[in-house]
Amino acid sequence: MNHTKLWSISVALSTLLIIVLINMWINMNRYDVQPTQLVNEQAANDYLYQHWKGNPESPTIKIKTGIFIQSLNFFNSSEVNISGYIWQRYTDGIHDAIKPKPSEIGFILPEQVNSGGDIAPREVYRVRTGNEEVIGWYFEATLRQPFDYAHYPFDHKTVWVRLWAKDFSKNIVLVPDFTAYKATGLANIFGIEDEIVLGTWDRQDTYFNYRLSNYDTNFGIPDYVGQTGFPELHYNFVVKRKFENAFIVYLLPLFLVATLLFAALLTVSAKAELSGRLGFSTSGFIGACSTLFFVVMLAHIQLREQFGGSGIVYIEYFYILMYTLLVAATANTYLFSIRPQRWCGFILYDDNILVKVGYWPIVFGCMIYITFMVM
Repeated sequence: MNHTKLWSISVALSTLLIIVLINMWINMNRYDVQPTQLVNEQAANDYLYQHWKGNPESPTIKIKTGIFIQSLNFFNSSEVNISGYIWQRYTDGIHDAIKPKPSEIGFILPEQVNSGGDIAPREVYRVRTGNEEVIGWYFEATLRQPFDYAHYPFDHKTVWVRLWAKDFSKNIVLVPDFTAYKATGLANIFGIEDEIVLGTWDRQDTYFNYRLSNYDTNFGIPDYVGQTGFPELHYNFVVKRKFENAFIVYLLPLFLVATLLFAALLTVSAKAELSGRLGFSTSGFIGACSTLFFVVMLAHIQLREQFGGSGIVYIEYFYILMYTLLVAATANTYLFSIRPQRWCGFILYDDNILVKVGYWPIVFGCMIYITFMVM
């Protein structure tokens, strides 16, 4: 088979693999609506009816609670700082014994950590309408959460604000204050500043849901109702990473290194005239691969520093693939130079043409395999 046909096959196969890879990336970047979303008050009541029986001797007291996020900032791979407002509705005759005094806070953020710069929640308003009083607090908190970066840079982050009642020793359940928002359906984004600055993230979804808690302690409280299967209210804010930023910073340099390595492979030739014109030498090729290795390694270190406490993220496998390609290309060139006839026929065949035309299909094939295993 002549070179023209081999290169045509290589180009066609590479194009097909690129299309497959892009479609896989599109699927990885898709966000699926969570089935646990509470869309209205009836949905919340139905959930509590099915999952929380409470204590017959201590009837469940519900407190409508709402939240509005004004700012959000990721400190590192496991901490996020948020600020905004939380309010609660207290009805006369029902909440008289548990309504916070002006110096008290009606909620607890159990996942808050002390960052040294957090502002303690403070009451900012009390509004009375009929027999109901709404109390609102401004808060700023750093929350520590186990974010999953396995699909980086096609990852979504769900930042949740976990809320407890101030008197969590009692049978008090917080319920979302749906009436405070314009719309809380599956497709609606609510409880978040429209002009919030998210940097490398885009808003994707917001929703309330319950998560059933189980603790191996009663916190020293006799007959503690929240030890097993207690519904804890969560406000969830889903953000999607802007892929183009990670592509430019981390993937584009890898593609450039892969292209330079391919160009170096094209110089490999046993023909004196051609190798002389291209300046091919085994030592020069190895030196070029060494330089490319350090470029990839430095970029990999920079990436790894962002996810010190995480496992291997998706994009890191491409760096490992690049290391493998550099070693394989070096071994190919060395074997081509010493020309072992018995067991390296495909390397020596027609001036190393099989390795050259197979380079990009192998690269994109490996990327597809990696993507398939991670998805």
